[in-house]
Amino acid sequence: MWVTLGITLHIVLEIAVLMRAILRPYRDPESRIAWVVVILVLPVIGMIGYLLLGETNIGRKRAQKSKEVLASMPPAISVDCGETPGLKAVFPERCEPVFRLGQTINGFPPVGGNSARLMPDSNSGIDTMVADMDAATDHVHVLFYIWLADTNGLKVVEALKRAAGRGVTCRAMADGLGSRALIRSGLWQDLIRSGVQAVVALPIGNPFMRAFQGRIDLRNHRKIVVIDNHITYSGSQNCADPEFRVKPRYAPWVDILMRFEGPIVRQNQHIFIADWMASVDEDIRHILEVPITTPTVGFTAQAIATGPTVRNSAMPETFITLMHAAHQKLFITTPYYVPNESMQAALCTAAWRGVETTVIFPARNDSWQVAAASRSYYRELLKSGVRIYEYTGGLLHTKSMTVDQDICLIGSANMDRRSFELNFENNIVFFDRSLTASMQERQQAYLDASKQVKMADVRAWSMGRRLWNNAVGMMSPLL
Repeated sequence: MWVTLGITLHIVLEIAVLMRAILRPYRDPESRIAWVVVILVLPVIGMIGYLLLGETNIGRKRAQKSKEVLASMPPAISVDCGETPGLKAVFPERCEPVFRLGQTINGFPPVGGNSARLMPDSNSGIDTMVADMDAATDHVHVLFYIWLADTNGLKVVEALKRAAGRGVTCRAMADGLGSRALIRSGLWQDLIRSGVQAVVALPIGNPFMRAFQGRIDLRNHRKIVVIDNHITYSGSQNCADPEFRVKPRYAPWVDILMRFEGPIVRQNQHIFIADWMASVDEDIRHILEVPITTPTVGFTAQAIATGPTVRNSAMPETFITLMHAAHQKLFITTPYYVPNESMQAALCTAAWRGVETTVIFPARNDSWQVAAASRSYYRELLKSGVRIYEYTGGLLHTKSMTVDQDICLIGSANMDRRSFELNFENNIVFFDRSLTASMQERQQAYLDASKQVKMADVRAWSMGRRLWNNAVGMMSPLL
């Protein structure tokens, strides 16, 4: 009797979880199929895995608060950019779909009047950031996914303490998982005692209870610094040394960081304030109401912030639209490539229609699952004419895309399912020939330190390696 009851209960639970996986909205068909297969083949593990990791769930209370905060936020820029001299976005017609799509994600319009410069490397980028913090007069806002207690991490800690000591309002956020070592150390409490408002983004708390409050692996992957409503930093750079001592075997980590001035700063400020108010009971929306200084000249840019509180297709839509905008040249660097079907097709299509298409991945990846899944796509990419390179000078962590000679996207988002559906990400897309040229020079430097992967190399892989790559690739919807 008890055996029959147990079997019946198991079947009922399995059917219920299968129905939930099938009926869950906003899921790619391949993801549904993958979860159904896992639940059927490994019933107990599959059901537990789906309930813990199968849905984009940040918790009902947190999701509700995030929606309320976003609904209450004033516009990043309260004037009509199209009618305001200096703020008007100027770009050719072929860029229209890119910026129009971007505006549907966060409501941020493309805005003119911006200037920026590419930092030479990680260390000099942090030094410049610290110098700007030391010159701050009103506020410093910092948000990092990974913040380590190493040389660069401590430089930022001390700069925040100095700024708070002279009366500058300092707000610092760090992800509860990526920055857990710093948060658990005495340095975090030192920050608070010095007057810095330090907050944990998406705290883990009790790991066992956390599973009932939302996915533990859903993280704030953003990297944002805003100073005095005047300066912002954006790119792939975390607050850490390039030696990245928590994973030294892959070092150096090679990142990109740009320092922006102009109206684009206000859009990054909007993203930070929304994250801050979703985590802290402090209303700081008034910072967005300070009149913006109207620039006289500058390029067009737009911030794009994605995550579980934004439509789940927003980030891949952005990548795909940029790929379709390429006419002559498309150059991509990304450490993690686990695309959905549409993105893989768009990248192949760019090469098929004659666009010079180049992608650089790291030769040694800190994620063996992603490394195997990425290589399962090589054959199709190479067949279409995409040039694939693997960077051998460390772990290429730069997330960048340049289109032709004048469009560029940088930021925190990888080209994988995690960045598409789980992580909170921030990016900036801009139209400027000079700055794009600087980015392309950096991409060429990466290319010079890379080895090209050709079809003969892929064909020479052993059967075991091909089986492994393709088997992991089949599970890519779950990665």
